[in-house]
Amino acid sequence: MKNKVDKPCQRVHSAIQDTLYVVNGKWKLVILSILVNNGKRRFGELARESGISPRILSKELHELEINQLVSRKVCDTKPVTVEYSSTSYAETLGEVIDAMNRWGENHRKKIGSV
Repeated sequence: MKNKVDKPCQRVHSAIQDTLYVVNGKWKLVILSILVNNGKRRFGELARESGISPRILSKELHELEINQLVSRKVCDTKPVTVEYSSTSYAETLGEVIDAMNRWGENHRKKIGSV
């Protein structure tokens, strides 16, 4: 009987772990929020808007690209520029990002009033 109860819990636990593995970290959801809500950005624009150092931004973008949440386009310009955009797969996280944004705003208000 115990195994029947544990299996659904284990599936939920595994699904949450999988999600966190992909979006975990201080910056990934910030980057996705910018790209999903505001469209494509050049590397420098992303660095300025997010406040992320170039080294960390490069690492996070690479991981998001591996997980097919961000696409990278090298533009044929002088000097070479690189544009990043969210993929349609990343946009499936839109509701999650919006919910986290709303929760964060409410939390900030609640803690600010203490």
